Amino acid sequence: MRSSDGKWYLTRVKRTIYYYKMIADGDRVAVGISGGKDSAALLYIMKLFQKHSPINFDLVAVYVDLGWPSDPAPLHELVEGLGLELYIEKTSIAKVVFERRQEKNPCALCANLRRGALHQAAKSLGCSRVALGHHLDDAVQTMMLNLIYTGHFDTFKPVTYLDRSDLYLIRPLIQLPESILAALTRRENLPLFKNPCPVSGKTKRSEMAGLLNELKGRYPDLLEKCRSALIDSPFWPNQ
Repeated sequence: MRSSDGKWYLTRVKRTIYYYKMIADGDRVAVGISGGKDSAALLYIMKLFQKHSPINFDLVAVYVDLGWPSDPAPLHELVEGLGLELYIEKTSIAKVVFERRQEKNPCALCANLRRGALHQAAKSLGCSRVALGHHLDDAVQTMMLNLIYTGHFDTFKPVTYLDRSDLYLIRPLIQLPESILAALTRRENLPLFKNPCPVSGKTKRSEMAGLLNELKGRYPDLLEKCRSALIDSPFWPNQ
């Protein structure tokens, strides 16, 4: 990654973490990784932030194994290459969703079970924070999904407190465009593997991603305008 590019994306992530008070001294942060580019970039950036930040905190990478046949070698290569610890939470979520329940719209149930497994793993590892790889495109797509399919104007927040599990969900990449993360994973040659889910790329979110990309093609500054609007809105309150 060129130093000029690195300074740009890391500076924005630093400002996001500091502004929303995402991490404090003594925190242990579980970074959810999936094998995809977004979570790989998140782990890479969080390691950089840890190195250059005055905040004293720990990082551990957590992978929720849904039960699909897969080779975790790229995960080990990624995590160990950054000098971090990898924890794999084994589950049978794929079997529950696609065989036992045979869900016609499996994404909601799968996401709910996956979140539960991730939070459980984070607690077992003594973590106080769970970092997720949601980026600016994700936030805008969620806003579009809510508006079009539910009639509500809302999206996820930079920081969310879960009182049942006493965990904070943090989204350090929420002000970075997806294109920056894609460029980062390519330039740093971060190890990835393909999502084995049979409905990957066939969801309503994929539909929104296509629509957003079409709009970005027409209006190149759309994402930055959405970012500014979200910062000034009650959706992204300062903690």
